[in-house]
Amino acid sequence: MSQCKRKLLSAERERLILNALGSSVGTIADLSIRLKVSEATVRRDLQSLEIQGKVRRVHGGAIRVQFPRTEPIFTEKAAFHAAEKDQIARLALEFIDDDDSIYLDGGSTVLALARKLDQRKNLTIVTNSLMAAAELMESSHRLILLGGEFRALSRTLVGPLTERIVNSLHLDKAFMGTIGFTVENGISTTDPGEAYTKELVMQRAGKVLLLVDSSKIGVSSFVVSGSIKDIDVVISDHHIPEQIVKKLNRQHVEVIF
Repeated sequence: MSQCKRKLLSAERERLILNALGSSVGTIADLSIRLKVSEATVRRDLQSLEIQGKVRRVHGGAIRVQFPRTEPIFTEKAAFHAAEKDQIARLALEFIDDDDSIYLDGGSTVLALARKLDQRKNLTIVTNSLMAAAELMESSHRLILLGGEFRALSRTLVGPLTERIVNSLHLDKAFMGTIGFTVENGISTTDPGEAYTKELVMQRAGKVLLLVDSSKIGVSSFVVSGSIKDIDVVISDHHIPEQIVKKLNRQHVEVIF
């Protein structure tokens, strides 16, 4: 007797749909054939993905929504893929031990991690994020702010003025955010000053962990802020494409999702 193939779970189908869409419109009929499921199932999955903000449905199909190359204001970024960012933060917290010295980059995913640090003791936290600093100012942890030029869009301190402080530090772990990420070009952002500070920090950290939801993967922004060789661990959500995981593993980057 032949074995029946296991039916795909909805999350697995959604990931396959996102991979199939790429940057072009995919029709319901084509997706149905590719996934070997009914068109009604595809419609339900597309509806779910649209609610998550990952696709936009059009007549007869859908197109994948890419993370914007122009940077939205911080409050808008925080609303993108909030559930995924919270899960990424939970996974990132597992890498932090009591008494660690850590760096928190700017960005809403790293801010989600900052909100969980009351679960650890006696941390030394270095950050350029005023949002993270505001979250941690009442905590019992030691808090150190980088100097630098205030960047209102990301609410961070960036640029050459951060160099003197950064170069005087050694950090156990750096938790980095990003606007875009590709295996070929690494991490990227919209602002050269912010890119400069990111690169400085990664040089001073024993381990670099990139917190990136899957909507930013495959997207390049204006200026490169670190190569794949700078990153030790990528923490993402379960929609990260399988081929990206394989490429990162071949580059000796650990992937957690």
